Amino acid sequence: MSLLTQIISRKVLALFAVASFSALLSSTVNAYGQSPEEIAARIAPIGNVCIAGEECEVASAAVATSDGPRSGEDVYGAFCTACHSIGVAGAPKFGNADDWAPRVAQGMDTLLSHALNGLNAMPARGTCSTCSDEEIESAVTYMVDNSQ
Repeated sequence: MSLLTQIISRKVLALFAVASFSALLSSTVNAYGQSPEEIAARIAPIGNVCIAGEECEVASAAVATSDGPRSGEDVYGAFCTACHSIGVAGAPKFGNADDWAPRVAQGMDTLLSHALNGLNAMPARGTCSTCSDEEIESAVTYMVDNSQ
């Protein structure tokens, strides 16, 4: 086989490999059962920055008035579940009594203080900047009650 034939064969093989890999990546469902549209929705930005003097859309959800405090379950589902469902960075897992026992032993005031002010990798208010103290307390109570 001549050198030119070898080079062409390698390039064709490389092109085939790249095409096969591209087809694999662009399949309609990934290994986790999510379509490209579901992935795009999951990783979409959660906000925009508005600069004074420029046109800016106002997010209706942020401006909307509330009919009262959200339940602990609602707050957990919207803000806490991302970390507490799988134990991100040592977060006590929802429903796991062993994870919660040492924290519960410190008392509800300490748990609430950690939730409001943050602790270790958990940010203050657990990423819910719009939650009232009452809503944070409800979420903590919901997690504790369901983890004993």
